[in-house]
Amino acid sequence: MKARIKWVEDVLFLGESGSGHGVVIDGPPEHGGRNLGVRPMELLLLGVGSCSAFDVIHILRKGRHPVSDCRVEVSAERAENPPKVFTRIHLHFIVEGKGLSEAAVSRAVQLSAEKYCSASIMLGKAAEVSHDFEVVDPAR
Repeated sequence: MKARIKWVEDVLFLGESGSGHGVVIDGPPEHGGRNLGVRPMELLLLGVGSCSAFDVIHILRKGRHPVSDCRVEVSAERAENPPKVFTRIHLHFIVEGKGLSEAAVSRAVQLSAEKYCSASIMLGKAAEVSHDFEVVDPAR
């Protein structure tokens, strides 16, 4: 995998993934930015949340479970002093589907956390990473 980062001005950068997709990265005004894009550490949280959600949806669909929506709320704590690494990351899944079983969602989240999600497993080497979920059945 490859990625490219191009400095534009101040603390504004354009990121391009190896697959050709772009993202604007910027800092807050107090660090010389104009708040035009996502922060670098936010990108890490977006990456871990989407990596794990990808797995959960894939596992549920492969098992032919009736999943109709999946959201992940990612929260994190950082060290107080530089390099201000993440010390805790929590992923809360809200998975929706008519008749979707808690057991199926639990299994999918667990498989993602322990076997498939490269991002959360990698970040788990440096931070405490936890997962939980809720199942929403629109028929209830």
